[in-house]
Amino acid sequence: MRESGTFGWSNLVVRWSVLGLVALSIVSMLVGFIWLPSVQGDYSAQGLWASICRAAGVPADWSNGARAKQTSVSTDVVLERSMARDGANDAVGRGATLALNCTMCHGAQGMSESNAPNLSGQYPEVVIKQLYDYQNGKRSSPIMQALAHKLSDRDISDLAAYFAYLPKARTAPTTYDESLPALVRVGAPLRNIAPCVSCHGGIDQKLGAPWIEGMPKDYIVQQLKAFRSSGRRNDSEKQMRNVARSMTDAEIDDVASFYARKASPGGTK
Repeated sequence: MRESGTFGWSNLVVRWSVLGLVALSIVSMLVGFIWLPSVQGDYSAQGLWASICRAAGVPADWSNGARAKQTSVSTDVVLERSMARDGANDAVGRGATLALNCTMCHGAQGMSESNAPNLSGQYPEVVIKQLYDYQNGKRSSPIMQALAHKLSDRDISDLAAYFAYLPKARTAPTTYDESLPALVRVGAPLRNIAPCVSCHGGIDQKLGAPWIEGMPKDYIVQQLKAFRSSGRRNDSEKQMRNVARSMTDAEIDDVASFYARKASPGGTK
């Protein structure tokens, strides 16, 4: 009788373990396939099969995969290391002449007195990419699109060489020795937010990621909110949109305030 009771108890434990595992699997599927995707700003349901394919990282429709990828291209520019090289003296000189058309917004020698981005000392591949994106309509701005439309490939290259030649005036690179906002220092891994310093210079710089120390605060806020709402879509592989879409207004303000303070002489105030 004792062995029979022990055997029955074991069966009961196994049965409840199996039921618990099934329940846990169902809850995990609901969270992974429905709840987590649904809280993203650019989520569209498209059915259970599409959700499973997204989780597995494969296309839901193989026949239309190439066409779908083509229509979702956010930039036509392919970044190459050659774009980051210093320009020759004649390129810098010619770029300086072309840059006279830029001074109204971007300031003399690339330091803006308004909410336009500072271009002094900007990485050349950044200037090249953004001008091509304006030219191809991948980034929207009535003024910049009209100006970029008239530029030749050499014009764009020379402008990038000139702005890269200028010093990163009134700015200091970010270091771990100073007080950094959490998102700048470590990001938010649980929300898929990489630390700003891992891409944007100071600590490390990713090819094509702009130098943002000393940028006007309003400009940084505007661009982060544009990425968050997908109003700006020229980031390769949605890199910035994936970061910004889960940032709060307070976090955007905190990051923008930190980088804007870098404009003061000697670094942060």
